[in-house]
Amino acid sequence: MCLAAGLDPQKRLAARQAVLGHADALDCSLYRPDENDLDAEEDDLGDARILFTGHFEAPAEWSAQERDDYFGDIEPSAFVTALIECQADPETRDFFLADAGDFVAVVTASGDVQMFYLYDCNEDDEGLHCVLVREDEEV
Repeated sequence: MCLAAGLDPQKRLAARQAVLGHADALDCSLYRPDENDLDAEEDDLGDARILFTGHFEAPAEWSAQERDDYFGDIEPSAFVTALIECQADPETRDFFLADAGDFVAVVTASGDVQMFYLYDCNEDDEGLHCVLVREDEEV
């Protein structure tokens, strides 16, 4: 998969291991809605680890229109960034990559579950970089 995506397999594996083993990473589960039936139950993709990295900052070179298009009616401060890595071995059928449109159920340090909508993501040698919005925000 790495080679097909133009990624360095060794760097990508190291980034994956760093998230999975990071002391601040939290357990989470991902769910994917059925694109053909929005009323159907979401598919349970499996378990992952999520490492929150901060609030999303729009690139300085974005125009006001690009910012409006990206954020829509959602308050920009509601967007957070994170790295997400599936806990299943990449060589198994249970492995998945998170994708925009997925839902992420995060088990917080206090044991509560907080839902997020995976708004945007991109993968590079340093990991799967995700932009999420808390589900209590309108998406």
